[in-house]
Amino acid sequence: MWLKNNLNSTFTISLDFELHWGGFEKWPLDDAKKQYFLNTRKLIPQLLDLFELHEVHASWATVGLLMHETQQQIETNSPELKPTYAQKELSAYDFIQNSGIGENEKEDPFHYADSLIQELVKRKGQELSSHSFAHYYCNEVGQSTEQFNADSKAIQKAAWKYGKQLKSLVFPRNQFNADYLKVCKVNGIEIIRSNPVDWWWNTADGALNESKWKRLNRGLDAYFNIGGKTSYGIETINKQEGVYLLPASRLLRPYNPKESFLNQKKISRIKKEMTVAAQNGEFYHLWWHPHNFGNHSEQNMKGLKEILSHFSFLQKEYGMESLNMEEIAEKLEDGSGE
Repeated sequence: MWLKNNLNSTFTISLDFELHWGGFEKWPLDDAKKQYFLNTRKLIPQLLDLFELHEVHASWATVGLLMHETQQQIETNSPELKPTYAQKELSAYDFIQNSGIGENEKEDPFHYADSLIQELVKRKGQELSSHSFAHYYCNEVGQSTEQFNADSKAIQKAAWKYGKQLKSLVFPRNQFNADYLKVCKVNGIEIIRSNPVDWWWNTADGALNESKWKRLNRGLDAYFNIGGKTSYGIETINKQEGVYLLPASRLLRPYNPKESFLNQKKISRIKKEMTVAAQNGEFYHLWWHPHNFGNHSEQNMKGLKEILSHFSFLQKEYGMESLNMEEIAEKLEDGSGE
């Protein structure tokens, strides 16, 4: 089995590419938030260049609504069967109807990103991945498996324009739902990002009902060792309903000017975890949202450059390789190295 009997290690990155679709129900699109997303858009080509420089492969889990040039295209590709959340404000379609979006990407760069997606699919090692068509919440009351199936078909249809069939998925808000894996498989998904085992990553509470205590523990774990080991061996990657579950290791939290020395402590901890993975022939899976870099962009990019430079060192020292989620699924499936 691939990696089973050697010391090769794997570094993977997955990014939740959403822009305003990632929090339309809680983020008023005021001037500050608009600038935040405009900063994000400027940074994405820089991220692609940085990944290319360090030979880092990444999965861009992209909301399908971003994969359009006009509102008419969105209307054409949207599924007839839409989510019926008990909390209607969670529906992207409800947002479009009540708040409205612009006619195209030039008019509304917060809800369209076709030009950015066109760029990322050209780059070596960068995978266009699914974050559902309409930022679909799989653990919310009122929605159904049939509605998720319709959403899954819609994003595959949207990806055709880029010549892609999406092979990996990240559940929005990390609302992992094992009952929906069969739907994923039917719609071409081979691998998904699953959550760490620590209790503060349990997403059964839903998008609007999560406790402050849970969020606090998630934050503390970025700096202090209150959770379990973050790297893992191949035996940890389970397969359910024909879909591989690739656990996340660490969320790269954004720079916070109020946290002083803790910002460097966070980066140092990630580097140490990566080193453990490299020394033990394990997987390390880092993730974040591109918009996390929308504020304090320079400091966030500086931290990422330090992480990626460390990967380059581990690549030379231990033979660590970078693979995106689709590439990992392919290697798992063909059993390379047997």
